[in-house]
Amino acid sequence: MTKPSISRMPNPGEFVPELADISAALFRATGNQSVPRTTINLVHLRAGQIVHNTYLTVLNTGFLRKAGESEERITAVASWQDAPFFTEAERAALALVEATLQPAPHGRERVSDELYAEAARHYDDKALATLTVAIGQIGFFIALAVIGKPQPVTSLAAEQWD
Repeated sequence: MTKPSISRMPNPGEFVPELADISAALFRATGNQSVPRTTINLVHLRAGQIVHNTYLTVLNTGFLRKAGESEERITAVASWQDAPFFTEAERAALALVEATLQPAPHGRERVSDELYAEAARHYDDKALATLTVAIGQIGFFIALAVIGKPQPVTSLAAEQWD
């Protein structure tokens, strides 16, 4: 059965070929093994949930399943704060992406000194920089996903754009 088209735009890479280089550079930067790929995918899944984007949630759920993550962990990302399935380091990473993507309480910073200190307890300087780039990476892809609305896929090799 063929999926109906939901994409709003054709593949932006056809019009901005540099997009492939940017994407590859971001994946290389976050793939330096200082932060587990699973943690990055958990962060990216949570970002997709925060912005209510099916493409990002389906894609990162697929990555996590392919990596062997349990359905309990994948499902609980939406309610990670009270779920028993995440390490303290993963919780710090999830808190960072939430703080980055959600509005700050009135008069307060998005990422408080306390939250930064908590993340720094679990990640060394390189890992914290990598995690920050991973959050920026998903921010970059959020714009493409919410504006362009590519087809939901579980693999980057699948046809995403009409």
